[in-house]
Amino acid sequence: MPTWIRSLRTLDALPLPNTVIERTTDYHEAERFVRLFHAEHPKAGGLSARLRDVAREIARRGSYTHTYEELEFGARVAWRNSNRCIGRLYWQSLKVRDRRRTTSAEGVALECVEHLREATNGGKVRPVITVFPPDVPACPAPRVLNEQLIRYAGYRQPDGSVVGDPRHVELTALVRSLGWRGEGGRFDVLPLVIRPGRGEPLLCNLPGDVVLEVPIEHPEFPWFAELGLRWHAVPAISGMCLEIGGICYPCAPFNGWYMGAEIGARNLADTDRYDQLPVVAERLGLDLSTDRSLWRDHALVELNVAVLHSFDKAGVTMTDHHTESRRFLTHLRKEEKAGRACPADWSWIVPPISGGATPVFHRYYDDAVLTPNFVARH
Repeated sequence: MPTWIRSLRTLDALPLPNTVIERTTDYHEAERFVRLFHAEHPKAGGLSARLRDVAREIARRGSYTHTYEELEFGARVAWRNSNRCIGRLYWQSLKVRDRRRTTSAEGVALECVEHLREATNGGKVRPVITVFPPDVPACPAPRVLNEQLIRYAGYRQPDGSVVGDPRHVELTALVRSLGWRGEGGRFDVLPLVIRPGRGEPLLCNLPGDVVLEVPIEHPEFPWFAELGLRWHAVPAISGMCLEIGGICYPCAPFNGWYMGAEIGARNLADTDRYDQLPVVAERLGLDLSTDRSLWRDHALVELNVAVLHSFDKAGVTMTDHHTESRRFLTHLRKEEKAGRACPADWSWIVPPISGGATPVFHRYYDDAVLTPNFVARH
């Protein structure tokens, strides 16, 4: 076992019960998916035979197995149907890594690390999903507790303040109780907590060579680098269920690439995250005594300029909210031309900075929930 993976010998240390799946797969959900697959792959053939096989398998064991082609299609369509994602134009480019035979916690850890290597791609970030086994009746699948493969620790101080990311105070406390010792810094990468369907859970410290980070600096203000800010290159979501045709894959980490505003207007700016707007505004010499000085707005723009500049300088893939808004409307037109609905949640599609200056602001969207999709994990 690699030194960066550590077994947790005491199962009681991890307050996550093994999930026993009692519900059998709904044949009607399976049928809808298989028909969708064949409708978009008319050369696949054999629809009636495939439906009979699916019905027979569900009747015999309560679930069924997707072919690789169905899995690949389902994962890509789940991205296509993600109504909170603005970056869906390239849904067909998603690389699908089929790891449904990987059941051990150590195996999941190794594959998550390999996922990050492939996705990071030396800074030329690629959309990737790694699909582990699904939940089936009486046999729970492995799970990664972390909401993303790469996240920063948050250390609660005696005075109630937090060093690091306040969003992850609870997870930080948990992994520290399991023996992890961070450096106590603002950007300590948390280990993965992996629970197999059966057996001992693991802590996986991500090797440094798979976590590409970008130090944040500004093209005009040298003092910006003194703030010591940085962010990781790959947003790999690992806390959701990939739902395809009535089957839940609870461990299916997936990533695209960052839009600058996700970091510059949310992660580093939100008051319940790194809350850097007052710091930046003060260094800019702005008047923080009144809202009418628009100090937050000025600081927010400069913080986002710094993020985009830094990722460009580092040669790491990133898009900006104006470009991505135009791309989303291109995606919308393509979907309409193909005769498909394109669900979208306005509150997520409109960027968190200069929303009214982007074309996605000035219209309404159908917010229907379609499947396949990424859904909250139970």
